[in-house]
Amino acid sequence: MDTRQWKSVLAAVVLLAASAFAQAQELKIGYVDLQRVLRDSQPAKAAQAKLEAEFSKREKDLADMAAKLKAASERLDRDAPTLAESERNRRQRELVEQDREFQRKRREFQEDLAQRKNEELAQVLDRANRAVRQIFDQEKYDLILQEVVFAGPRVDITRRVIDALNNGK
Repeated sequence: MDTRQWKSVLAAVVLLAASAFAQAQELKIGYVDLQRVLRDSQPAKAAQAKLEAEFSKREKDLADMAAKLKAASERLDRDAPTLAESERNRRQRELVEQDREFQRKRREFQEDLAQRKNEELAQVLDRANRAVRQIFDQEKYDLILQEVVFAGPRVDITRRVIDALNNGK
């Protein structure tokens, strides 16, 4: 065997060894769809139910207040032609004041609800991240992604994360 043939054989052996090593070192990658976790897991559903229970009375009170405000506005529109100017002005001022109060309460409600949603979401996400970490460690993943453009079902571990959350792990 001459030097040129020897180098060709050696290069082929090196390529075969590198190819085998690369296949043996295949990455184990997973993907978690957080939107599905937040929609389908029991902790997320429980958090949503908790928020609904916590804020339903205030929401009903706001709806009642809005209905009263609308009825008062319609009454004023209906009665305006027959009212004295001073009475019409007084009722308009009352209506404006009631609307301001309604807007203030609605804004406070929305701010409180948003804050509580963020708190509950943070708790669910923390539990989900712990479940992902546990799957990562137990199943020896090299990489788990949460935000991807496309992912095939072979790498989607969302169902396992949801099951872990539902089982309290």
